[in-house]
Amino acid sequence: MTATVPGGRPPRLAAGRARALGLPTRGTTAPNRLRRVDRWLTGTQAALLRAADDPLVVDLGYGASPVTAIELHDRLRAVCPSVRVLGLELDPERVAAAQAAARPPGLAFARGGFELAGRRPFVIRAMNVLRQYAEHDVEPAWRTLRSRLAPGGLLLEGTCDEIGRRACWFALPADGPGTLTLSAHLPSLERPSELAERLPKALIARNTPGEPIHALFVALDAAWERAASYAPFGPRTRWSQAVSALHAEGWPIHRTPRRWRLGELTLRWPPPEVR
Repeated sequence: MTATVPGGRPPRLAAGRARALGLPTRGTTAPNRLRRVDRWLTGTQAALLRAADDPLVVDLGYGASPVTAIELHDRLRAVCPSVRVLGLELDPERVAAAQAAARPPGLAFARGGFELAGRRPFVIRAMNVLRQYAEHDVEPAWRTLRSRLAPGGLLLEGTCDEIGRRACWFALPADGPGTLTLSAHLPSLERPSELAERLPKALIARNTPGEPIHALFVALDAAWERAASYAPFGPRTRWSQAVSALHAEGWPIHRTPRRWRLGELTLRWPPPEVR
């Protein structure tokens, strides 16, 4: 399969090396903004990282500050000491500014985009990168990134709010279906459908009647309301009861109550029709 850039164009090559592909991000970032996706990665994928021949993780489009790439490296080292994190940015000034934070060989920064600077990582974290693209650009970008994964690798692509209290992301293997994870700071959540504002680009405009993501939020809000009697026991208990109810209704939710208590819900995506 020929790799493509957003818009469906094949990548241009120069002097035997792929040029940096993509559009510069707005650069918005902050400490702990990506803690939810990092917690999911360390909590569910640590064994796979440790088993990888080369546990290279690319933080694609880390932004104007390298802080979230530094945090990713520190969090992953706790579960996989041999991990290497490479932060990639299209803006050469951002790359130059990040060099002071590099800790080679464990943490490095380079210029690159969807071509991943020629690397084949085991994990790609691309949070808040595709938000600025058109919806029809998402599939070509996914194809390009997934084609560059190491065997058994995973692309994490999604969106979060500015302070990391709401986050939604896809976990996509090189081929085949993946998962969608919703993650929220439960004490500040009034109803689950508030997460709709942070859906990945592929879903943000599809939260309309007749679409699976709309059906999911309708069902989750209804389960949340039915679980109101558990509110005195705290939002974690209420959320867990609501997610458990959806699982019982047939939604393909991963049965991981420990993750539910963290404010997470992970399910196969796209889901089969739920009766």
